[in-house]
Amino acid sequence: MSAFADEATRRDVDVSEKPRAEGSLPAVRIGICGLGTVGSGTVNVMARNCEEIAARCGRPVEIVQVGARRDNPDCDMTTLNVTREIFDVANNPDVDVLVELIGGTTVARELVLTAIANGKHVVTANKALIAEHGNELFAAAADKGVTIAYEAAVAGGIPIIKSLREGLVGNRIQWLAGIINGTGNYILTEMREKGRSFEEALAQAQALGYAEADPTFDVEGIDAAHKLVIMASLAFGMPLAFDKVYTEGISGVAREDIQYADELGYRIKHLGIARRTNHGVELRVHPTLIPQRRLIANVNGVMNAVLVNGDAVGPTLYYGAGAGAEATASAVIADIVDVARTLNVRPDQRVPLAGVTQASQGNLDDVLPMAETETSYYMRISAFDKPGVMSKVATICSDQGISIEALIQHEPAEDEELVPVVLLTSRAREAQLQEAVNQIEALDSIQGPVVRIRVEPLG
Repeated sequence: MSAFADEATRRDVDVSEKPRAEGSLPAVRIGICGLGTVGSGTVNVMARNCEEIAARCGRPVEIVQVGARRDNPDCDMTTLNVTREIFDVANNPDVDVLVELIGGTTVARELVLTAIANGKHVVTANKALIAEHGNELFAAAADKGVTIAYEAAVAGGIPIIKSLREGLVGNRIQWLAGIINGTGNYILTEMREKGRSFEEALAQAQALGYAEADPTFDVEGIDAAHKLVIMASLAFGMPLAFDKVYTEGISGVAREDIQYADELGYRIKHLGIARRTNHGVELRVHPTLIPQRRLIANVNGVMNAVLVNGDAVGPTLYYGAGAGAEATASAVIADIVDVARTLNVRPDQRVPLAGVTQASQGNLDDVLPMAETETSYYMRISAFDKPGVMSKVATICSDQGISIEALIQHEPAEDEELVPVVLLTSRAREAQLQEAVNQIEALDSIQGPVVRIRVEPLG
């Protein structure tokens, strides 16, 4: 006997058997898989705001089953029908919408495909699942005439997916840039405001629960790359292309880089950037210098923000909590309401644009190789304090077609032979800059690697 059958007695009332008023629509029956931070937040917000949610979608919305391997004391489970086998939810004929909140990509993919095969709509907060398997999942959903909704997968409670898919639908999106990982943003904020090293700021983030014991996904940009590729798919009508995103983390950013950037009038932020160019689409995640006057440069702590530039509307900024139980639950419930509203819509109109319809797809070959992207650069060089060093550096840059726009060179500290030299360059191709860096590092008068951070005006 399955866990679903074992625990069926925990259901107080079978929603499918509830009487309803003449002419009213039946309840939308929800099955939630995963009762962690976001799952418990979703249960709590749905219970607290059930009347408002029903009014806004025009019918009751009720949780009829939860798949969870363990109970969560952060939500009231006394009236929930709980099964320890999450696939019971995907196979339960009384479930209309499966909400996938288990995380990961292997079991989650199988769970979502099972739900789709059973004709269920899916809501998910799983950015890795969508970024890595979304093309397959959207195609399966289209074949079955069901919806996959994933607002909560990107930037928590910020409605950026709906903005790209609906609010900005009349625009040709030129570019977007986002602070889309709160952990990384917190670390950089601590380094700038309190003078902490990267290691000190990371330890503080871990102590506060913002960073995992293994912070690799956050600090090395993988989490942001997942989110970027989802936004780019919507913005440019192209397939999800996670394997084509250039990804660079913040572990190499030093306190002095943040101080020099401030002296030059910039802030360093970890950005996901997608840009349409005449040669292809740029997809890149890396530390970036942004002018201090930009609103997005002043997004601090664990907050997220996404700046989108459309040809008609111009730049628009979306700001808010990028994680957290109820902030993310807000996005999950918004998707549930959207799905509930579409249940009377023709099946072939239900699947939202996600770059999966072959007729409207961009080409994956249109993703621009990182070597062909073009930005300005911040460069920090450790040079021996002797004549002619900067002349050689300037000559190397000039030979690669790179102009030096600004320079900072302080006096060396007492008993120090090395002088830190900071340059801001003109716009240049990545390949040109890399060749210049290789030649500069080969000079006898230069010690150690050249630190380089890309600069984006975002205006």
